[in-house]
Amino acid sequence: MTIFEGETFALAKTFWLASLSFLVAVLWTPLFTEFLYKNRLGKKIRQTGFDQKSAPIFYALHKHKENTPTMGGLLIWVTTAVITILMNLSRSQTWLPLFALVSTGLVGAADDLMNIFGVGPNRGGLRFRWKLLLYVIIALAGALWFYIKLGNNAISIPGLGQVEIGAWYIPLFVAVIAFTTFASNETDGLDGLAGGVMANAFAAFGVIALLQGNVELAAFCGTIMGSLLAFLWFNVYPARFFMGDTGSMALGMTLGVVAFLTDTVVLLPLIALVPYIEGLSAVIQIASKKLRHGKKVFLSAPIHHHFEAKGWPEPKITMRFWIISAVSAIMGLFVFIVSR
Repeated sequence: MTIFEGETFALAKTFWLASLSFLVAVLWTPLFTEFLYKNRLGKKIRQTGFDQKSAPIFYALHKHKENTPTMGGLLIWVTTAVITILMNLSRSQTWLPLFALVSTGLVGAADDLMNIFGVGPNRGGLRFRWKLLLYVIIALAGALWFYIKLGNNAISIPGLGQVEIGAWYIPLFVAVIAFTTFASNETDGLDGLAGGVMANAFAAFGVIALLQGNVELAAFCGTIMGSLLAFLWFNVYPARFFMGDTGSMALGMTLGVVAFLTDTVVLLPLIALVPYIEGLSAVIQIASKKLRHGKKVFLSAPIHHHFEAKGWPEPKITMRFWIISAVSAIMGLFVFIVSR
């Protein structure tokens, strides 16, 4: 096979699986939607923040969405998992991201079910501290696999090349994966927001994987993107159903794993700029309330709720964040290509 033929095959496989994923997800959505509505698997809107204190602004903005079906993330990762297992399973390229997607998706599904059935503080599902602990445990398992099994102990920095960091690779992996999962979870707060933003991020990493010759990983990113776009078709304002933790947690964890597999983790905060801003805004709000005796930096956190409270229409916030995510993904690709 010539180089040109190899590139054509890689593109064809990526686009084929992305298209197939979109079609499969769209086809089983009616049955899935009927199941959600029939069993009344609707989201309960929390009335408290991370500190378990009253969050009246957030509740006032979103109380009308209570009982909208959640767990729509199943549409994304179940579709991706089935297609990957049947048509794109690769020990070196897709096992790890598939494990991250499914394992974190299951944890998120459990959290969503707790919310639906009113389990947990203020009927809101798992406490944040327990979610964070689960992120860290799964991330640690991945870190040990990368460091011990794959022998990874260095990261690529644009302009500097490979920089060995030894055992520091483990805490770096855990911190990045846990924060990216948290950030993705925080981004899922408006109709269509997380779906569009994460589709842009996975598209960028799919291109990076293609340029590196990692065909199966590129096709995996394409598969996720296809199912994400199908989900987005039904999730745009006004949402037919929500992504839920089963989707946002799975996507965030998987995105971080893909960044490490492509050795582009330094570019992750740029390619996933919107989720990182969302996550940082939530951290800043939590820190401010703890260190400044309840004083807030934002009217409501994460930052998309701040703009909501300022009076911005929900679709305007979503579409502007989509634009930012598309530009940041392109910038990340530009840095990657130039650094090669």
